Amino acid sequence: MSVRRTESARRRRPQGGDGAPSLLGSVGRTSADYWVLSSRPLHSLLLLLPLVGLYELGSWLWLRDAGARTLQTIRAKRLLAEFCETFGVGGLVLPGLILLVVLLIMHVLSRDPWRVRPMVLATMVVEAFAWTLPLLVLGGMMQRAGALAATDAEGSILALSWPARATLALGAGLYEELLFRMIGLALVHLILADVLGTPERWARVLSVAVSALAFSLYHDVSLPGGGANVALVVFYMAAGVYFGIVYLMRGFGVVAATHAVYDLLVLVLLRG
Repeated sequence: MSVRRTESARRRRPQGGDGAPSLLGSVGRTSADYWVLSSRPLHSLLLLLPLVGLYELGSWLWLRDAGARTLQTIRAKRLLAEFCETFGVGGLVLPGLILLVVLLIMHVLSRDPWRVRPMVLATMVVEAFAWTLPLLVLGGMMQRAGALAATDAEGSILALSWPARATLALGAGLYEELLFRMIGLALVHLILADVLGTPERWARVLSVAVSALAFSLYHDVSLPGGGANVALVVFYMAAGVYFGIVYLMRGFGVVAATHAVYDLLVLVLLRG
């Protein structure tokens, strides 16, 4: 009886070319697990938690004056803080807490297990760097073509110390994605799909487009000599569409990390 059971198990086990047990099944499961877990709220929360902490610490150290007054902050974060103040709660720290609490609530409501996989978090960081490559290529092509000219806003940011620029880069990834993707894109999709009854495919396409347009209009694209940098408007629009697609495909953690990594590379490492 035991011999039959052993032979049956051997027949069911996938075999490699040399007769050894195949690893393809386990590799496929690992890949599928990463694809799912990295887009879920728990691992997004754990990936972004240190970024929120670093941004708040950097803001205190490098973006304030001697009187502890805030000199620089991400405009998206300030807009979120001002919105909260209309309900009687305020403070620039609040948007970061809201971001973390929302992800925590989403995890609880999804009833996912409380199991953390460090390899998933490490791979999410690598993936974020990979997602920045198309944007770097696009920006580089436009720079070489002479289409992108410096704006007043960029000049003021580049005049800051590198720790201050790095802090702003982290904040942009966190709070611009919170405002334009997690809130903006989701709100437009809710109106289109649930209120107006737009087919799901078109609701997603239009949600990405509207959030990208808002993302483009949000940035200061005025030229030092007056007028607007049309090429920069197009670039921000393309970046907004790109971030929207990454958000829908990979979740909030990956897209926020991608945005932060891109801004870190541009404002700190590739400043020249």
